Amino acid sequence: MLHRVTGSILAVAIAATAAVVMVALWPTETEGQGAAYQAPRLMGTPNPDLNGIWQTMGTANWNLEDHSVDAGPYPSLLGTWGVQPAGQSVVVGGRIPYQDSALNKRRENFETRLTMNPDELSTQGDPEAKCMMPGIPRATYLPFPFQIIQTRSKILVAYQFNVAKRTIHMDNHTEAPIDFWMGWSNGHWEGDTLVVDVTGFNGLTWLDRAGNFHSEALHVVERFTPISPHHMMYEATLEDPNVYTEPWTIRMPLYRRLEDAAQLLEFRCVDIVEEFIYGSLTKAQ
Repeated sequence: MLHRVTGSILAVAIAATAAVVMVALWPTETEGQGAAYQAPRLMGTPNPDLNGIWQTMGTANWNLEDHSVDAGPYPSLLGTWGVQPAGQSVVVGGRIPYQDSALNKRRENFETRLTMNPDELSTQGDPEAKCMMPGIPRATYLPFPFQIIQTRSKILVAYQFNVAKRTIHMDNHTEAPIDFWMGWSNGHWEGDTLVVDVTGFNGLTWLDRAGNFHSEALHVVERFTPISPHHMMYEATLEDPNVYTEPWTIRMPLYRRLEDAAQLLEFRCVDIVEEFIYGSLTKAQ
């Protein structure tokens, strides 16, 4: 009996010691996270250096909300090439807070997303399919890389899709002189986070292929926060009193492209979509 008791006590002691060691080795709550990481500085400034080529991983461009796999619009022609992959929502809280009337518009957008009427190029169908500028924030989560070129007074963001680009004005902030497809971006720093205030939209871009949309009253506030040498956390808060009941936010990580020869490759799609846009006119003759 004594040996049994002694063995039990020894086993408990060993287990307790192992637990203490595991707790000691377990990373702290902030270890390796954004709160503990300080990015390299842009030369001559106190601000993080965000220069590089970045890209998202995910399916937000198909649908910002939760979605299942779908055969796509032309399964008999494209097989799996046209499949919509399943994906999880990047919307904080899961759902976009649409006004009731706007839900009907989103449904109509989805049903006519590939409908083509040359007389209604800007107002009918998904702008991405017609090689139009993607807008903000959609340009960030298209399945293509983009490059940040950072200086002390301005930040240029170049997107591979359709050679889209925008300038983030870090000083001399002004209101948008006119409405733009990509909006008008004014930026500032909050600690290590780049905050970009975007207004001046023309209301013609969509947020994804599911028909999620906005009006010309859209106001976007983006936040780019370095969380490791090769990752940034991206957030965008969207406010539009014509479409949503309240402001809402999307959140996703951005990944640095690490290939030795990483660069933006040409994606000029205007010639590619000519038949899609104008084919009905030539066939009518």
